[in-house]
Amino acid sequence: MDSDGGGGLHGAYLQADLIERVGRYRVRAALGNGALQRLWQRVLVESKRELDVRTRSAAALLLHGPSSVIAGPSAAWLHGCTAIDATSTHVLVPYGHPSRSRAGLVVHNGPLPGDDVIELDGLRTLTVERVGCDLLCTARPRDAIAVLDQMLAALPEEERERFRAQVDQRLARRRDPRGTRRGARLLGLATGRAESPPESWLLLEVVDLGYPPPSANWPLYSPDGALLYRLDLAWPDLRIALEYNGYAVHADRVLADKRRAEDLRRRGWIVLAVTSADLVDNQRLDRVLHGAFVQRGHGQRVC
Repeated sequence: MDSDGGGGLHGAYLQADLIERVGRYRVRAALGNGALQRLWQRVLVESKRELDVRTRSAAALLLHGPSSVIAGPSAAWLHGCTAIDATSTHVLVPYGHPSRSRAGLVVHNGPLPGDDVIELDGLRTLTVERVGCDLLCTARPRDAIAVLDQMLAALPEEERERFRAQVDQRLARRRDPRGTRRGARLLGLATGRAESPPESWLLLEVVDLGYPPPSANWPLYSPDGALLYRLDLAWPDLRIALEYNGYAVHADRVLADKRRAEDLRRRGWIVLAVTSADLVDNQRLDRVLHGAFVQRGHGQRVC
């Protein structure tokens, strides 16, 4: 519709506005031929952009008016953090706003301080610090730590502790205390060094099993200072390493992974391979990790 003068932001339109701009006949024709479709009552979107997070976010803001703002996983996605599924669009509206959640749309009610709102791609969005704080308290723990890792990874190393401190302060003064203790724990575990969400999940799984927090993406150097490897998760003092072998990344490098593991073992490391199955059922992970700690003389879990 943009080429016809519809003027929709990211391909989203209020039906009444679009009719006023291009006429009822052309809107009806676009709906009939599939160029447009109704996303929610009173809101139309270009069919080719139906699944685009920006399009759905623009539609949610049009539906709820200028006092609304994109929040939760949708806001995280707009900030470039895609660890949490953003199929449903999350929007925050002030208390008393006459709105409700519906299929594909999650409506949150809460305060909207002006300094919590920025504009991204023309969309009113919660700041990354506010989004991080909210998700630490409300999202599944795995999702929360993964998205916090992505937020930290997007920052230069020297700025990460400042960001962590800002989120921690928000947790401390959050009006709703539910989830804040859990959120503070997850914030403390996030490093920004995980290279994929499963690596973040694995770190959390290991700690939840009672083992001390490992170092993420730990660099191993040769005696002359050359970087040899980066280990997904490691306890350097014990020379124990966990390597996550995700299918998509590792399917075409089985031989290289085997040689890498053999070289690490020659250097005195215990190398434990982990797959996605271990994140579904952690019994094998617990068994082999416990065996490695016992082998290193640490039979008791630390936490």
